[in-house]
Amino acid sequence: MPSTKVREPGGLTSGGRRTRGGFALLGAVQMTLIFTLASLAVPLPRIGVEFGLDRSRLILLSAAYGLTFAGLLLFGGRLADRFGGRRTLTAGLLVFGTASALAPLSPGYESLLAARFGQGVGAALVAPAAMTVLRTLFPEPAAYGRAMATWGGLSVLGATAGNLLSGVIAGATSWRGTFAVPVAATLAALLLAPRVLPGAIPGTTPARHRAPDRHRTLDLPGALLATAGITLASYGLVLTDAHPWGSAPVLAPLLTGLALLAAFGLVERRSTDPLLPPGFLRDGRRALGLAAIGLTAAGTATVFVLLSLAFQQQRGWNEPLTSAAFVPFAVALLGSGRLAGPLIGRYGPGRVTATGLATAAAGLGLLAATGFDTSVPYAYGLLPGLLLLPAGGALSFAGAAVLATEGVPAHRAGLAGGVLNTAMELGPTVLFATLLTLGGDALSLAAAAALFAALAATTFRIK
Repeated sequence: MPSTKVREPGGLTSGGRRTRGGFALLGAVQMTLIFTLASLAVPLPRIGVEFGLDRSRLILLSAAYGLTFAGLLLFGGRLADRFGGRRTLTAGLLVFGTASALAPLSPGYESLLAARFGQGVGAALVAPAAMTVLRTLFPEPAAYGRAMATWGGLSVLGATAGNLLSGVIAGATSWRGTFAVPVAATLAALLLAPRVLPGAIPGTTPARHRAPDRHRTLDLPGALLATAGITLASYGLVLTDAHPWGSAPVLAPLLTGLALLAAFGLVERRSTDPLLPPGFLRDGRRALGLAAIGLTAAGTATVFVLLSLAFQQQRGWNEPLTSAAFVPFAVALLGSGRLAGPLIGRYGPGRVTATGLATAAAGLGLLAATGFDTSVPYAYGLLPGLLLLPAGGALSFAGAAVLATEGVPAHRAGLAGGVLNTAMELGPTVLFATLLTLGGDALSLAAAAALFAALAATTFRIK
């Protein structure tokens, strides 16, 4: 009996209810991972007061999840390709859920920091594994492209939800309550995964793709170098918020991390089965897509951090009011996200990405023009920028996700997921640290707007 076609958000079509449920489950998991990344941004000052933390330890606590998340993503992608998406997804969810359950029980800073590191380890397994399973749900290239158009907007939506809900939850209960979301989402995913997610790639694909490729090596030397290099370099960049660029606390981890990444590049060139094949990033469309993902993630994260601090520290707003100020941001994001899929189908991912980048640049420019002056009214001073930035960001993420993953064979879906999420994690770390050195929030956003505009001009050439 032929299956009945159903339509997914963003114009996805699938072959039945199982595919629809699988996509919804994987999308919810991806949103939860990014929600968790952003969930401490608003209640962080309260945590600092409770545990008596200085600025440097608050910065590390905020960055801990992202450090292990970004550092282990490439290895997580290899594990997903080696052992199978669903198996790796389940293992990652167990680690992520356990760490999320232990975090609110933390009696002090050290145990909370360890829990945040543990969450990042689990997330680094889950994110690429989810994209591997997504590839099994949509084996046809056209269907997979439509799926990625919707997938691209889920991360920025998760970040927005993290900033909105964390303030509400922390205001109603405490910062510990924010961890209830990842715990509940993990339990639901573990219960539903066996029912709605396939265990192997459907038989319509080549035989060599029907099961995990257990003949591939894990490339442990490359994995260790990549993980240590990304983590140390990112940590050095994070510390620039509390120490000068030329200081030992910044230069020691930064230079060590860069040296390890250089060694990683040499090892990969000589490896017969590299963790990151050198040719994978030579595709111009993929490189632009990854750049757009990293830049869009950085721009939205920078705005959330700077405005959250400005609202609470300069305007004296409480956590729920700060979260409420970003509600229009979420509405614009949802509206633009629904349009992204059809627009990509009509105009191509390159033009949609470029349009999104240009729109986001306009939003950043408007926010920068306010100078973060407390006398600037929210309604017609900040709101226009808070509408244009997410509207453009949703289009950019959706189009860039298609550019970054199109043409990737099924047996490298985990690698593609690891690279895509690495760009998403490293973008905010690198750009935010760089922009802060310019001095002044408005100048930082103006510089970000210029970067968005420059990348938009380059991407407009791609169909």
